[in-house]
Formats: sequence, structure tokens, C-alpha cells
Amino acid sequence: MMTNPTGRLTQGQFSFLPDLSDEEIALQVQYGLKKGYAWSVEYTDDPHPRNTYWEMYGMPMFDLSDAAGVVQEMRACRQAFPQHYIRLMAFDATRGVETIAMSFIVNRPTDEPGFGLVRQETNGRTLRYTVRGYAADKPEGGRYGA
Repeated sequence: MMTNPTGRLTQGQFSFLPDLSDEEIALQVQYGLKKGYAWSVEYTDDPHPRNTYWEMYGMPMFDLSDAAGVVQEMRACRQAFPQHYIRLMAFDATRGVETIAMSFIVNRPTDEPGFGLVRQETNGRTLRYTVRGYAADKPEGGRYGA
């Protein structure tokens, strides 16, 4: 059985590692820029695993050569949404489509309530399971404190 010893949301790369410092984030962004990736900053207060489309903060950053621009946008997003999940996404357009090449969380709320598994018994002893975030019990914008 696989468990999550940290009890934290595990989406994207580096999920089981301690939070990256801004310097470590800048190194990852620079790595992506050297590979030709375009970066974007996204945020949400509903990190359900099927919620793949988070809100975009600003515009995608094309034609950058220095990680400082992405880090500056990330910091601005942190200031605007300190109690939201924030992630960086790197897109690889070399195949003619926008394909996510890198994705990792750079900000988390102070309290991460996690997810519950809801079991439903249906016809013929069939069981259905649904993953539901505990934070969804609160209204949008008020899920992770002030």
C-alpha cells in the first residue's frame, strides 16, 4: 500500500520533496528555459486531482531567456493569493502543440485539509468511489483561511 507520509497534496514534480526555495525554483525555471519551454503561473483553491485547469495568473511567458521574469510573476501571485495553491507550468511547443513538460507547486495554504474517499453502493453490489476535497465544504475564496 502506498501512503503519503507528508499528508500534503502531491501533484506535479517534486511533490514528495520539501518545498523548493526561490533559488531552487529559479534553477528549475532556467533549466526549462534552456530547453525552450514557455512558462505560466497558475493558482487555485480547489486542487482536486481532476481539476487540471487552474486559474492563470498573468499571461504565459514566451521568449524569456532569464528565470527572473517567471520568479517575479510567481512572487506577485503569492502576494495576491497567499492561501492558495500556486504552480508553475512549462509548455513544450516543439511538436506543434502545447504539451506540459514540467509542473510543480510553489505555494501551499498553511492548512491542507486533504481529501476523503466517499463510497457508494449501487445496483448489484457494485461499489463506486468518489474523491472529495474537504476544503470544498467551504465556499470558493474562503477555503483556506484569510
